[in-house]
Amino acid sequence: MGIHSDAKRFMEAHGNRDQWTGDDTISRGKIEAMLAKGQLFVGEENGTIHFVFAYIQGEDPTYQVITDGSWLNDAPYGTVHRLASAGTVKGVVRTVADWALARNPNLRIDTHHDNTVMQNALANVGFHRCGIIYLENGDPRIAYQKVK
Repeated sequence: MGIHSDAKRFMEAHGNRDQWTGDDTISRGKIEAMLAKGQLFVGEENGTIHFVFAYIQGEDPTYQVITDGSWLNDAPYGTVHRLASAGTVKGVVRTVADWALARNPNLRIDTHHDNTVMQNALANVGFHRCGIIYLENGDPRIAYQKVK
């Protein structure tokens, strides 16, 4: 929870005040549910957790419809969600992408339109902007895909 709070403060300081609010809030219940499903992973060193993310193998219902573009392919994919960093190490997006691509060579991720830091990080590690997807509550997100 602390890392998600750190990430939320970082996003707010960088002009992204609306992500992870309302229905999209990171709650203890959501984290516990991801953990129970085996979908929550951390990056740690010497017992210190530096980042956390969800990795889900298989179809994501919110990725079934994409507007203003298209996915690179329709092959089975993995998805990274709720990536958050404590800001204590560099290269988190690359590390997570490499880890996920080792499990499935087809990876998708999305981010808020105000999250320019994440948009730039995704572009820097080779993700392609594919279009716009919509969360269950209707909020739009920019969709990205990387194929190994």
